[in-house]
Amino acid sequence: MSLSTVLKIAIALLIAFFAIEKLRVRRADQRLRSPVSTAQQPLAESPVQTATREAPFVREGYEIKPLANFAVRARVLSREDYVLGREADLSRTDLALGWQRMADPAVYGPLNISQGGRWYRYSWRDQPPIPLQEIIESSANMHMIAADATVERALSKVRKGQFVRITGKLVEVSHASGWRWTSSLTRSDSGARACELVWVESLQVED
Repeated sequence: MSLSTVLKIAIALLIAFFAIEKLRVRRADQRLRSPVSTAQQPLAESPVQTATREAPFVREGYEIKPLANFAVRARVLSREDYVLGREADLSRTDLALGWQRMADPAVYGPLNISQGGRWYRYSWRDQPPIPLQEIIESSANMHMIAADATVERALSKVRKGQFVRITGKLVEVSHASGWRWTSSLTRSDSGARACELVWVESLQVED
């Protein structure tokens, strides 16, 4: 191959390289300039629930029966602590959590959100920011049962507005007296018995 042919090939490769690089930079600039919707980048994932065969166990005189494996990354919409009632023997904190669009401050901000009596409540002035069924399916009040002291400490630091990652079990708690407390197993319910009862095995707060 002659020197002139080699030079022609080299020049062609350089031209091709710079053309490709110019195209890459142009596309990157277009991506930066284009708005990205919440639907493309959800603020928090939906809860993940899978079957479990783990056997019941005893904690402080209560039998705890795992019903499902559970994991969620969500925004803390509110928290409420309790010291009274049989439920507080195991769960002293409820977290109202939101995911998908209910993790967006522009959505949950206009809502009047409160907790009390182991309930989570929301209201609005004129129209809900998103359809009511979507609010129901993308937020929930969850009763937290810390599996150990490490989780208990992490739970004590959780504050409204933070993102949290929680893994553990949805459970049913029972007592020899006949008392029973059972987790919901669906995200589409509301009202009485719609809260999740979570045996929390790990909890991470995102800064």
